[in-house]
Amino acid sequence: MRSTHSNRLERWLGTERIERLSASMRGWYGPPIPILDVPGSVKIHGDGDFSGPFERGVFWSAMDALGEAFKRAAKVDPNTFYAGFTSISDALARASGGYGQVRSFQKTGPTGVAGATSSLWRLGAVPPAGAAPAGVAGGTVYTSASTGAFGFANPASGTNHLVGADVSASIINNSVLIYDLLFGCNKAMASVAAEAVTGVPTRYQSTTATNPDYIGGNFLFIQVGGTALAATAHNWTVCTYLDQANAASTMPSLVGNASAIIDRLDHPLQQWFAPLEAGDVGIKALTQMQCSASVATGVVWFMIGHPLGVMSFPVINSVLPFDWLTNRNQAPRIFDNACISFLEMLKPATTATAYTGTVWATGAAP
Repeated sequence: MRSTHSNRLERWLGTERIERLSASMRGWYGPPIPILDVPGSVKIHGDGDFSGPFERGVFWSAMDALGEAFKRAAKVDPNTFYAGFTSISDALARASGGYGQVRSFQKTGPTGVAGATSSLWRLGAVPPAGAAPAGVAGGTVYTSASTGAFGFANPASGTNHLVGADVSASIINNSVLIYDLLFGCNKAMASVAAEAVTGVPTRYQSTTATNPDYIGGNFLFIQVGGTALAATAHNWTVCTYLDQANAASTMPSLVGNASAIIDRLDHPLQQWFAPLEAGDVGIKALTQMQCSASVATGVVWFMIGHPLGVMSFPVINSVLPFDWLTNRNQAPRIFDNACISFLEMLKPATTATAYTGTVWATGAAP
C-alpha cells in the first residue's frame, strides 16, 4: 500500500490537523483506520503514517473545495442525483428495497482537557445519552438496542456499510472516531481489589485474521462516568484480558488522572486506547480490572470498542459532505446489532464542541 502524498494531504487538512491525527495513532496495535473525510481511500497507521491514493490537495484545501461545491450546488438542477450508484434507477430500487438508512444526530461534547480524549457516549441529545454498563462480573454487552446507540436496522441479507454523512462541528481541528461499542463494565473506584469480569462481547470475536469478525483492532478505553474522580493518584494495574488468539494476557500499567473530569478517558495525554501486551493486536474480552489506589469518589467504566473510521474537521460551523460510498475501499462495514458511537480524539481545546449531522448506511448484496 503506497504512502499518501504528504504535501497534498497537509494542504487539504492543514498541518496542525495532520500532526494531531498522526500523534493520536502512535503505538496503535490494530489495523490501519480509514480517514473518512478525505476523498480517496486514505488510512492512518500505528506509526502515524498515511497510506492510500489521494488526488486532491494539489491547489485547494478542504475549505476551498467546500466553497466551490456550494457555488456549484446553487446552479445545478435540484433533481440531479449525485451518489455512488450505477444509475438513478439502481439507487431508487435499492432504497425501495429497504437497503438505505439515514440517521440524524446532535451531540454536544463535554468540556475537556487539551490533548486528552473524551467520550460522547454518555451525552445527548440525539441519540439520547448512552446507558451506563453494569458492574462485575457480567458487565454489559452493547447492541443497537442499547440506549444511546445509532439504531441501524440489520439488513435482511448481505451486509450494512457506512456510506456517507453531512456533519458540522463548532470547534476547528477536532477529530471524531466512529466506533462500534462492544462491551462495558462499571469499576468500583473505592477499592484496590482485583475484580473479575466474565462478560464477553458478541461482535469481532474471531481468532482468524481473514475473517471480517476478527478480534484485531478491538481496543480498551477507561472512561470517567457521570461523577469526577477524587484527587487521588492512581494507576490501572494487573488488568487482564484475552487477546486475538484467545490467550490470557496482562495489560501494561496505565497511569490514571487524579481529579479526572467526567467523560474524559482516564488515560495519559495523547492516548485514546489502553496499551496491550507486545505483539497483541486486539482484545477479545476483559477478564480483570484493578486500581492501584482506593479513589474515594468517582465512576469509571472499562469499555471495549472496534474502530470504523475517523472524521476530522478542518473547518467549523459548515456542513461537511463526507462521501464514503464512492471510496469503495473504505466504506466501513456495520455488523448486525452494532452499537455505533463517537470518541473525541485528543481534543485541540478545552471548549465543548457541538456536532450536528446525518449518517447514511446502505446494504451490500450478499
